[in-house]
Amino acid sequence: MSTIDPVSNSAGSTQSAGKSTLPDRSILGKDDFLKLFAVQLQHQDPLSPMDNMQFMSQMAQFSTLEQVTNLGADIERLTFSNQVTQSVGLIGHTVDYVDASGQAAEGVAQSVKFADGSITVSIDGNDVSPDHITGVR
Repeated sequence: MSTIDPVSNSAGSTQSAGKSTLPDRSILGKDDFLKLFAVQLQHQDPLSPMDNMQFMSQMAQFSTLEQVTNLGADIERLTFSNQVTQSVGLIGHTVDYVDASGQAAEGVAQSVKFADGSITVSIDGNDVSPDHITGVR
């Protein structure tokens, strides 16, 4: 019986400016699992098919993997929404923060900006990441 080669990066790998354009292939995702499952079904011995319990177990694993993947995406969206809510709550308040030069500063939060999935709070004309805010008064 032949063996199936594990997932490799060699097929269709391209490099641009030192960065890979492919996702990290060291972790199998739900699509990879489904492909392996389909290949397994295609190559099973017709005189000795897969046990029903094995089949149900693998289907349950696939379903669980899909739900965990969806849950991870939902948690990311919820975390971002929470960061937005907290940042908007700073508007009009005096905040302490660390400026771009690493010095402690303070000012009034005036607005919140969203760009490319990141949040910045405008404090007296300076765009500050919420991570650099150290206090609120």
